[in-house]
Amino acid sequence: MALRFEVLGRFNRARAAQLTLPHFVSQTPLFMPVGTQGTIKGLTNDQLEEIGCQIILGNTYHLALRPTSELIDELGGLHKFMNWPRALLTDSGGFQMVSLLHLADITEKGVTFQSPVDGKPMLLTPEESIQIQNRIGADIIMALDDVVRTTITGPRIEEAMYRTLRWIDRCIAAHKRPNEQNLFGIIQGGLDPVLRDICVRGLVERNLPGYAIGGLAGGEDKDSFWRVVAQCTAALPEDKPRYVMGVGYPLDIVVCSALGADMYDCVYPTRTARFGTALVPEGVLKLKHRAMATDTRPIDPSCNCMVCKKYSRAYIHCLVTKDAMGSQLLSYHNLFYMMKQ
Repeated sequence: MALRFEVLGRFNRARAAQLTLPHFVSQTPLFMPVGTQGTIKGLTNDQLEEIGCQIILGNTYHLALRPTSELIDELGGLHKFMNWPRALLTDSGGFQMVSLLHLADITEKGVTFQSPVDGKPMLLTPEESIQIQNRIGADIIMALDDVVRTTITGPRIEEAMYRTLRWIDRCIAAHKRPNEQNLFGIIQGGLDPVLRDICVRGLVERNLPGYAIGGLAGGEDKDSFWRVVAQCTAALPEDKPRYVMGVGYPLDIVVCSALGADMYDCVYPTRTARFGTALVPEGVLKLKHRAMATDTRPIDPSCNCMVCKKYSRAYIHCLVTKDAMGSQLLSYHNLFYMMKQ
């Protein structure tokens, strides 16, 4: 196991911890920005270090398509390829079952995708997902799970949960770098507490380095979402990190941290920046609004980021409708905001 997790402090169920990984010692709770193909759009690695980014998430499905995991491996792994000295996490490719469902066919063997690059079929099995991630070389790698939206009901939820448990054993058997990379399992089961409990217990029996709560933030109401997180964190080991996948709204991160979760990822802070929206303590600030055109205040007067120190709302308003620099400045601010939560 290439991971050490030490809880440094607690308040009720919330905890602060130190997560030691092969490439970096991280402090939790932490937010991981999504660098789908080894980059956070519009930001340099130096800027990401400057704002306190500890772990970047890369997407196995997209990296396998381009530039290919074989090339990344040949060039020394993703850390060297993208010149990132801190930690990396790669997802399994399972989320594409939901986001690219019209291109995917799911069977016990794995997931067959129609490549968005050339239209050719691409079979992603649990073994292939792990082999790709072993070549990429991230500090944390994710097991391939059968992902379904929480808004779906009926036997498909149960099928996906039990398949996820069967696939974790195939992932463990395929993992060839356990002393360098940490394989996390993913809890599925929709909004059904019985299925979630079966999945949690099944994964904990495998004694994995860490555990993720998956299949949420897909359209369910907040109370149901938080109830699942509360149930799962209460049943997971105290000495292992807990990762709630696909969560990026500040309120959700605060609530989930209070419930005992440690790690989060989402495209939301950078995606909303590209639409001209800044994250602020009051919620969001839409810089494209005409009222911003003459506003000389910073985005957030209480923020110490480079953008808020140097630029006015009026200047960024001028940029967001005409120049890529606008989304870059907002991405910087939004990620700075997320790192300080």
